[in-house]
Amino acid sequence: MDLLYRIDDGGSSRSVLERDGEWLALEGDPFGAYRAGPRIERRGARMLAPVHPSKIVAVGLNYKDHAREMGKPLPDEPLIFLKPPTAVIAPGAPIVVPPGVGRVDYEAELAIVIGRTARHVPAARAREHVLGLTCLNDVTARELQARDVQYTRAKGFDTFAPLGPAVAVGLDGHALDVESFVNGERRQASNTRELIFPLDRLVEFVSGVMTLHPGDVIATGTPSGVGPLAPGDRVTVRIEGIGELTNEVAAG
Repeated sequence: MDLLYRIDDGGSSRSVLERDGEWLALEGDPFGAYRAGPRIERRGARMLAPVHPSKIVAVGLNYKDHAREMGKPLPDEPLIFLKPPTAVIAPGAPIVVPPGVGRVDYEAELAIVIGRTARHVPAARAREHVLGLTCLNDVTARELQARDVQYTRAKGFDTFAPLGPAVAVGLDGHALDVESFVNGERRQASNTRELIFPLDRLVEFVSGVMTLHPGDVIATGTPSGVGPLAPGDRVTVRIEGIGELTNEVAAG
């Protein structure tokens, strides 16, 4: 399994490959043919989001335990909404809470990163169109979500989509532990076995609605245990096989 990162390289981005614990320059196209180059120094590198999607398609109520937590019936088909690409931030970048929005929650999610243009892709061929998997925090202004009914404003603020730290290529996503921590205290602990709609089905469903381009992201839903954040908090999403996505929370 490869882990693909993007780092800042003097104001531009550089792709890096982690293999067997070593960082290597990625030569070629991460969405096509690539190979491992020379070893590079990891110390001091500033992480970027591993991809810059043209869109983030998020899925609501896709964990059985979260549906129970919210007191809602299991959906008959995936419930999808969009988060804008301007919401994406890198590991270590601050989540900024806008003034006057009320409660803001963390939501740990496994995210699918598209590797090939996908349109009307059957579930049986979904993996051919997936680059890999990463972590996403679907930050949500909960009171605005309840007030607006639809999700665009509540989930679309700048900095409300921390993404990373890497894309895990070749990782099977069907039985991964998904956790979140706030100030070191574990708040969410579940497994993708709890998903109502599995990853291949989500690629099929979403690509039947809209064309997905390389780098686009499908956020697969959050498990039970969502809760509030406050300025000064430190929130981490940890997913087995991918790593940890950590961000501080700041007041806007």
